[in-house]
Amino acid sequence: MATLPDFRLETHFAKWEFKARYHLTASDAQSMSLRELLAMASPEEREEFEGMWLGYTETYGAPDLRDTIAATYAKQSADNILCFAGASEGIFAANTVLLDRDSHAIVVTPNYQSHETLPVTICEATGVPLDPDDGWSLDMDRVAAAIRPNTRLVTINFPHNPTGAILPLDHYTMLIDLCRKHGIYILHDEIFNGLGPTGAQHLPFVADLYERGLSLNVMSKSYGLPGLRIGWIASQDRAVLSKMERLKHYLSICNSGPSERLAKIALTHRKAILARNCAIVDENLPKWDAFFARHRDLFDWQRPDGSCMAFPRYKGAEGVEVFAQSLVQDSGVLLLPSTIYRSDLGDTPNDRFRLGFGRTGLDEGLAALEGHIMRNRKA
Repeated sequence: MATLPDFRLETHFAKWEFKARYHLTASDAQSMSLRELLAMASPEEREEFEGMWLGYTETYGAPDLRDTIAATYAKQSADNILCFAGASEGIFAANTVLLDRDSHAIVVTPNYQSHETLPVTICEATGVPLDPDDGWSLDMDRVAAAIRPNTRLVTINFPHNPTGAILPLDHYTMLIDLCRKHGIYILHDEIFNGLGPTGAQHLPFVADLYERGLSLNVMSKSYGLPGLRIGWIASQDRAVLSKMERLKHYLSICNSGPSERLAKIALTHRKAILARNCAIVDENLPKWDAFFARHRDLFDWQRPDGSCMAFPRYKGAEGVEVFAQSLVQDSGVLLLPSTIYRSDLGDTPNDRFRLGFGRTGLDEGLAALEGHIMRNRKA
């Protein structure tokens, strides 16, 4: 197995996430305590959690959890669901099962690093950049031109990390039709589906629309429960799920039983949790609108379509990496410079940064950011 390169984003977070005073770049919604989650549970659900047997669980995931997950889709059953220990394990399993050294993969850029690193480690890959001048949309002609006879997988992510863009529905349908014509799998990272400002138009899950679609989801982002470490892939292709299940025997083997009980409770009450988290986005976004309106000389701001992230441009002379470094070191404010999202498959923006607005308590961090800017204006 080839040696994987350093995971830039996770390495950056390992250094700063729990040290910085103000985390303004988080990609997850506001989490809750165990007590708050259990308060949502019925007496039966609470007993399932408190009285559970702490042994191994099924590799595919607990049957009742998979039933609950399947109910979040339009056309899936429990047999179409394979659970993982978070989304990253699912990404690893999908790429490892679907690709070999004779394959070719297509990935959108910029993106969460493992969506590029894993296929590149296995086979040849082509990057197709999202267009910032077209709302970070995906050029279908470029995707079509990138397809080869051995193209096996296209990986997409909408709402997109880090821009928050959502692909127009007609482009999405065109992509599915194109992949169906060539027999190509689509791995759609849908972990931000359901999260965003009022009026966000989320795409249908790819597993519901396409027989070779793999829908990746997780409790971590839209639901704000990363501590559970429960993710899954939904797909109509049960043969591929079976291969990934056998690979999982080498990875986590099975999920945490208590986490499965808690995930089932959360998904049973998913509408309330999503409404809570989207309300936080609605509360925070106008604060960022006002901030960027005050500093138009330093930033270009574009409201995202969905998720709890955006990718503004920084126009300061020192560049975004120096800005982000001085910001966290001098003022304790953590942002992710776009250099974290650089790609080996083509040019990506080098003058932007990821910010997050899915958590409560934004005001103090925003004040610290503004104070940093004002102090440097006077320097």
